[in-house]
Amino acid sequence: MQKSLLCLVLSLLILSFPTNACTNYLVTKGASTDGSTMISYAADSHIRYGELYWRPAGTWQEGDMVTLYDRGTAKPLGQIPQVRNTYKVMGFMNEFQVSLGETTFGGRNELSDSTAIIDYGSLMFLALQRARTAREAIKVMAELLDAYGYASSGESFSIADPNEVWIMELIGKGTEMVYDRSTRKNINKNKGAVWVAIRIPDGYVSAHANHSRITTFPLADGVRSITSKQMDLIMNPEIEIIYAHDVISFAKSKGFYSGSDENFSFSDAYAPTDFSAARFCELRVWAMFNQIHDGMSEYWDYATGMNLENKMPLYIRPNRKLSPQDLMRFKRNYLQGTELDMSKDVGAGPYGLPYRWRPLTWEFEEKEYFHERVTVTQQTGFSFISQMRSWLPNPIGGIYWFGVDDAGSCVYVPFYIGITRPAPSWAEGYGDILTYTDNAAFWVFNRVAHFAYLFYDRVMVDLREHQSSLENKFTDYIPLIDKAAVELFEEDELLARAFLTDFSVNMAEQTVIHWKTLGEFLLVKYLDGNIKQESNGEFLRNPWGYPQPPQFPGYPLEFKRRLIEETGDTFLLKQTD
Repeated sequence: MQKSLLCLVLSLLILSFPTNACTNYLVTKGASTDGSTMISYAADSHIRYGELYWRPAGTWQEGDMVTLYDRGTAKPLGQIPQVRNTYKVMGFMNEFQVSLGETTFGGRNELSDSTAIIDYGSLMFLALQRARTAREAIKVMAELLDAYGYASSGESFSIADPNEVWIMELIGKGTEMVYDRSTRKNINKNKGAVWVAIRIPDGYVSAHANHSRITTFPLADGVRSITSKQMDLIMNPEIEIIYAHDVISFAKSKGFYSGSDENFSFSDAYAPTDFSAARFCELRVWAMFNQIHDGMSEYWDYATGMNLENKMPLYIRPNRKLSPQDLMRFKRNYLQGTELDMSKDVGAGPYGLPYRWRPLTWEFEEKEYFHERVTVTQQTGFSFISQMRSWLPNPIGGIYWFGVDDAGSCVYVPFYIGITRPAPSWAEGYGDILTYTDNAAFWVFNRVAHFAYLFYDRVMVDLREHQSSLENKFTDYIPLIDKAAVELFEEDELLARAFLTDFSVNMAEQTVIHWKTLGEFLLVKYLDGNIKQESNGEFLRNPWGYPQPPQFPGYPLEFKRRLIEETGDTFLLKQTD
């Protein structure tokens, strides 16, 4: 694509690119190392605070209402009746090991519904509070959308339980007000949403990153696929695809599609792929797929926005089985090993920083340019890998690996779903994005990350050593904790829950202390661009107690070369007679 055309495409389309950019991975039982299902999520936002959400189980009276708030602004949207019983939710996993994640794809702006009161965040929490399986979650979501409309733009959802993993994509139907004689009120005749939900086949993995990924799908045949008019069949394990009954007819009525039903593509109709969708979104999916599947090079042109016709598959069979630690590593991808490695170009500065400060697009001499949007990013509020294990009791089977701030420098701590209280420094409401709280996990990790950004390739050597040490320790602990918890559970479930709570809370609080101490160590070691001499974490002194002379590493060779190319002999040390 010529530069002039590229700039035109960006200037016309970048306004529709979603402000909240997230990356999700979906792993089925047959694709994981231990037979667990997994999904991951990164809440990438400039205003999202990293905290562990906590919704206790509840019993409600007839007439009780639940107030819904817009997740992007906290604006109240309305109220709906509460159900009799709601389930405990920690983060985005409930007590039955049902877990949800999302990425916003935006889609067609004209499909925004100004009358709806359920946004994507409310939809997720309501589904988790009301569903015992992934299929039930889909049913709850579909019924809520029909009843109250959809107040957000297009969204992709990861939905999983200990046995199945689903991807569901939906978008509203716009606002078209008509007068209803029976109620004598103006109503939106298009209330609701169009959507498709597909079960990821066992042994496969999928991913989505702010662009709609569902294209064509088998139409309802009563065996594998059903429409929302047959929702009572959703619990049939043979059903693998469910979709809104009007998902195709509505697109045709709006002029989004005019072909045969069999060739209908959800993505092409409701969120057509453009350069920004490929380069800023699909490239993150490619980066994950490329690490576990041979032959992804054939989709490089598509993922980089150069050939939008050769789309990647919705799911792939990995060349190896995946663990939670694999997903953690995928979260830290910045296109290393490719020609677009973010640590290699001039924007990385002298210390190989794989981040670019926003805005994502910028102008220079009346032309518009962009920074790469990779998986790891500085503005992550929190991220998680939820691990669901069918062979264990629910309180023990569900592990919510949770990290706050930048996934590249966070530590994923295991929280068992059976715990009875959150860790104080990670808890919801302990500080916020505008309120610095000294020992809040979010702020502790942010302080360390921001120091690492100054001298990235130096500091990250130490940081990654501590990061991997903690995460490996947790991984080694899990089988032992599982075994002890199962034995306790068979004798006394409450004692088992207390044990899991002590483990999760203690590990979380010790991690914050460890990271705060690490931050102090890094500040001393790399103060003023020098490197103080140390051994095994102890700074070295001379026999009289004075510091050993620090090292002055200076700048890397490539930086020196670029400096001389731009400045010539300006800084050439002149020799005098």
